[in-house]
Amino acid sequence: MLIEIADVKLSLRGNPILNGVRLSMREGEIYGLLGPNGAGKSTTLAVLTGLRQADSGTIRVLGLDPARQRRELHHQMGVLAEDSGFYGWMNAPDYLRWMGRLYGREIPAEEAARRLAQVGLEGVARKAVGGFSRGMKQRLGLARALLTDPRLLILDEPTNGLDPRGRREIHDVLLALSRDRNVGILLCTHLLDDVDRLCSRIGIIHQGETLLEGNLAELLAEKTGANRYRLRLGKRVSAAGEVLPAGVKAVAREGGWLHLDLAPSLCPNTVWSALFASGWDIIEIHNEGSGLEALYLELTKTEVAA
Repeated sequence: MLIEIADVKLSLRGNPILNGVRLSMREGEIYGLLGPNGAGKSTTLAVLTGLRQADSGTIRVLGLDPARQRRELHHQMGVLAEDSGFYGWMNAPDYLRWMGRLYGREIPAEEAARRLAQVGLEGVARKAVGGFSRGMKQRLGLARALLTDPRLLILDEPTNGLDPRGRREIHDVLLALSRDRNVGILLCTHLLDDVDRLCSRIGIIHQGETLLEGNLAELLAEKTGANRYRLRLGKRVSAAGEVLPAGVKAVAREGGWLHLDLAPSLCPNTVWSALFASGWDIIEIHNEGSGLEALYLELTKTEVAA
């Protein structure tokens, strides 16, 4: 397991912040950590990264105790905080090379350029970071998180400030890391569209307690019966539906859109990976129902970003 925590409790100045958080995550999973503002998500991330020490509970991240082995842990993980600090007078390649030295590595200019291109920041080498938009800074923060070639990425609102095209590009980067390099990604976000497209597993926190955790498709099927997806296909697939994994059924086709039913036991990310591998040209994937939103609202009684 990349992450395994159970019954984690933490109080600050006598105020209970975490009241029984649990979270389990394997290699290659993209896990969505959901909850309203003040639910304890950021504090949970602080405990996982060793920035805060829990009062009680079991905590293992990459097999290590974050509170006691933080240095060893940080050399195997990448972190993108919601508000990342940058030196505005630096340009992006210099910033990545400087950050690399903090990890004891010299980052060659070619690697810095490759990392920037990976997150869609090619062509900005001469521009000072102080002139970046919020979305550009999010991309730079993600490039920084990837410098250690991490086994685990912890991302707090990684698509914050990005336009729809930028969000989609970051989605593609994260899916490739999970699929091709078996990187585990813990995604803390308010955007349920991000969760629908990326996550195979979720946990919902409210008032410092984990209310629900499990496989996203199974939870939706159990709670809402929602397991239908809508795929927009490119031109390379002329006869969609000819090759489908077991447990997947094509139920309708409208123009370039194909509607699929997935068996509750299937992980959607596994299905998409299988379709990509067999030559499907998939441009967009949508969960057809509002099952995740309904489930979230039912548990937390709050509103979310759609």
